[in-house]
Amino acid sequence: MLRSFLKNHMASSAIMILAILFLAGSLFAQEELEAQDITYAIEAELLLDPAVAAHLVDVNTVDGVVTLTGSVDNILAKERATEIAETVKGVRSVVNNILVKPVVREDSAVERDIREALLDNPTTELYDITIDVNDATVMLDGSVESWQEKQMSALVSKGVKGVRKVKNNITIDYSETHSDYDIQQDVESRLIYDTWVDEALISVEVNDGKVILSGTVGSAYEKRRARTDAWVAGTTEVDASGLQVEWWAHDDMQRQPRETALNDAEIEEAISDAFLYDYRVNPFDLAVEVKQGKAILSGRVDNLGAKMAAAQDARNTIGVWKVENHIRVRPEKVPSNEALKDRMQKALIRDPYVEWSEIDVDARNGLIILDGEVNSSFEKRRAAEIAWDVIGVVDVDNRIDAEHQWVWQSDWQIKEAVKDQLFWSPFVDEHKIQVKVDQGIVTLTGSVDSWSAWNQAEENAFEAGAKDVKNKLKVENGLDYEYPYSFLDIE
Repeated sequence: MLRSFLKNHMASSAIMILAILFLAGSLFAQEELEAQDITYAIEAELLLDPAVAAHLVDVNTVDGVVTLTGSVDNILAKERATEIAETVKGVRSVVNNILVKPVVREDSAVERDIREALLDNPTTELYDITIDVNDATVMLDGSVESWQEKQMSALVSKGVKGVRKVKNNITIDYSETHSDYDIQQDVESRLIYDTWVDEALISVEVNDGKVILSGTVGSAYEKRRARTDAWVAGTTEVDASGLQVEWWAHDDMQRQPRETALNDAEIEEAISDAFLYDYRVNPFDLAVEVKQGKAILSGRVDNLGAKMAAAQDARNTIGVWKVENHIRVRPEKVPSNEALKDRMQKALIRDPYVEWSEIDVDARNGLIILDGEVNSSFEKRRAAEIAWDVIGVVDVDNRIDAEHQWVWQSDWQIKEAVKDQLFWSPFVDEHKIQVKVDQGIVTLTGSVDSWSAWNQAEENAFEAGAKDVKNKLKVENGLDYEYPYSFLDIE
């Protein structure tokens, strides 16, 4: 199980990660990225992510195309491995041949749990979906009104223990017709305000509902984001084969600053548009106010997942440095304490990741209280995220103690590991970032071009083994005002 694996391998993995990072970064001064160096970097990232059992995954890189083989015990881990590989500089595409070997369960039990999971999730409870399970392979049929709803149905199914594969045959039946012009405008708008995408290098065409993307992106992950952004109301198909992934050497790799920075009114409009595109948030009447890049959200939703999704939409918008989430969760009916507790416990048991037996659950008038002890912050966060998507949950008090033991390394080792992490990230320009380490505490100075990159750089430092991080990076892009760092608070 994940818990026992992490306990047994924490110390050895830290040493292994450092060795791989050092080896992968030893040649980064070269003009061209070597395939083996890309492989080493991906292996290091996989080892750092507890969502993937990296000891069972093999990586091979040829001409920027990464092939993953091996085995994991759930589909989410397989897909997470793809996402990790896509975030490494130099990766053009990922071929995922990892086998999913889930725990063996009766097909009838898996089907029952999927049906229960869809009914317990406030975003899928009303979907008209047919479920069939044969030899751990799930077949979904039915009709929904958006691509996002189709993907959510599959995601909920993949999050059930015992699933080996999901065949998503759900069709999309848009309630309204949309012209190619409207679709193109919507796609271009989403690309402009997505903090992970450089829209200036992407061209959009629409032909009878089919969105055709062409141009250049800086990473396989950015290509994925652009493809997702293209699924707006009316889109029937997305062709992103014309998007070429290029790692641009040194300073040329980063997006150029916008000629005109966004003002608060434009950021407000961008967040409101993001809500329209997000089916989890769209049904609700929400208000957005932006003050010097701080987004203040208010209104009412009927489930906690919608509240959290709204906050994430705001964080992913260019120019936003902080989100204050005052949205109130008001379900149509709050279940009894015992009923909500039972629903939450079943959701934890269904999940292929969390050690549910280590987590205590209590419910008090819509509030879920989680307690116990798990081995990683990933499991603690995962338990809370499961609660967000349980009907009737108004809020979560996460008291779970995530065991964490900082593995000592010299300041020099940490500094070199941080520099390597920043080099392999497609989201930051490592030449613009200075790294200092004092007794395990990393201080980052310099500049990045977005608040997403600001967060990414800090995450890179922690992944490299920092005991703590002081992030003093300046954000050069997306704001038209100065921001006092002493008040910096990105949630």
